[in-house]
Amino acid sequence: MKKIINSKSEKFLSKYLNNPSPTGFESEGQKLWLEYIKPYVDEYITDNYGSVAGIINPGKDYKVVIEAHADEISWFVHYITKEGFIYLQRNGGSDHMIAPSKRVNIYTEKGIVKAVFGWPAIHTRHKKEETPSLKNIFLDCGCSSKEEVEKLGVHVGCVVTFEDEFITLNKNKYVGRALDNRVGGFMIAEVTRLLKENNIKLPFSLYIVNSVQEEIGLRGAQMITETLKPNVAIVTDVCHDTSTPMIDVKKQGDNVIDKGPVISYAPAIQNNLRERIIETAEKKKIPFQRHASSRYTGTDTDAFAYSNGGVASALISLPLRYMHTTVELVSRDDVENVIKLIYETLLTIAPDDDFSYFKS
Repeated sequence: MKKIINSKSEKFLSKYLNNPSPTGFESEGQKLWLEYIKPYVDEYITDNYGSVAGIINPGKDYKVVIEAHADEISWFVHYITKEGFIYLQRNGGSDHMIAPSKRVNIYTEKGIVKAVFGWPAIHTRHKKEETPSLKNIFLDCGCSSKEEVEKLGVHVGCVVTFEDEFITLNKNKYVGRALDNRVGGFMIAEVTRLLKENNIKLPFSLYIVNSVQEEIGLRGAQMITETLKPNVAIVTDVCHDTSTPMIDVKKQGDNVIDKGPVISYAPAIQNNLRERIIETAEKKKIPFQRHASSRYTGTDTDAFAYSNGGVASALISLPLRYMHTTVELVSRDDVENVIKLIYETLLTIAPDDDFSYFKS
């Protein structure tokens, strides 16, 4: 298969990543994603909390899902001091260690308010105060009182995201915040585009699902799987590239960017479906790696697998550096290979496929 990612799709990726999509407030990102996939699907559905599913070949009894999650980590305004400084609570797994000196956007009914994470100068800090924590990180939006902050439209409950733009490094590395996991939404959208452009006629209904609220416990996937009741779910998310300094491969596993998609082993992973994916990778000469989880994958795979009496589910991950920071980094080649692997696996699935556990 020739190169998949073209200038049009890369332009969408940049726009999609630069758009905020905080957990619980994903609507603007979901609108962008849906607009991109509309030409490639027959119809679509949404649910009450914002998960979106594009549908190809609707109405078939056999249903296959390919899925990613749309939300990004963020913060909530939690407390405003009388001097106008703002303290926060996490919305998902936001990393307080990277916060000092970062620029942010506060989303209000009046529009975006700019602010910064303030931090004392190195000359003034005492050793015991040097480590950032939720107790000592704060926002400064240039105001001198609580009343002045509130006049800007900022109140308890406003959502805050880091202000960082998508860039490309060394021509083949994508860098930005929220690659976890809007790059997954991009990859399943590209699978959808390929199916349309290659005029593929699937013998089953395919649901291309971009779920919300994964970062706080797989909630969007839990809701949408009960609605769709699929037979098969192939989930894509990110995993850790463990080749950088300060990571223990004995604990985290040995997965590296530029070496291909990562196929997971875990109780939630249906063994026969996983083997189908591996066979496809080997047959199509798509490089891949393996990763063993413990009790759970920590991804939407778990939500699909344990729903509706058990859905045959598998996880194809994209190696990523610096997760939950503003400089998450992935390989363009790996992105292409995840797209290829999902696409080629779909072409092997038939409505009479039996992925039951005791199948020989």
